[in-house]
Amino acid sequence: MEILNDRKYSPKHTWAKLDGEYAYIGVTDFAQDQLGEVLYVDVPDVEDELTNVDFGVIESSKVASELFAPLSGEVVEANDEKLEDEPEYVNEAPYDAWICKIKVADMAEYEALLTAEQYEASLAE
Repeated sequence: MEILNDRKYSPKHTWAKLDGEYAYIGVTDFAQDQLGEVLYVDVPDVEDELTNVDFGVIESSKVASELFAPLSGEVVEANDEKLEDEPEYVNEAPYDAWICKIKVADMAEYEALLTAEQYEASLAE
């Protein structure tokens, strides 16, 4: 299982990667592995306001699971075309298959997320 150091993680198995005042959000390698073959990803709409609650659904051959936003902010871009046509991309490349890009509302939320080492330790618990 891969956990990258260039982003931070939520205990709900989503990641956030900063790009200036923006952040890309996706699901972790652990999450996609637990889900099995991803069949559908519900992507938020541009201009949706995300808070630290569910912002969509990811469906797999095993289960439908809510997606939880690791950060608050406004959606400025959604990866809907790629994920609609190829939802299995989440399985193939979970750290490239971002779900949405947001304008981060509070950078303190990003700082409070788990580092790669902390996330890895949380999985071992």
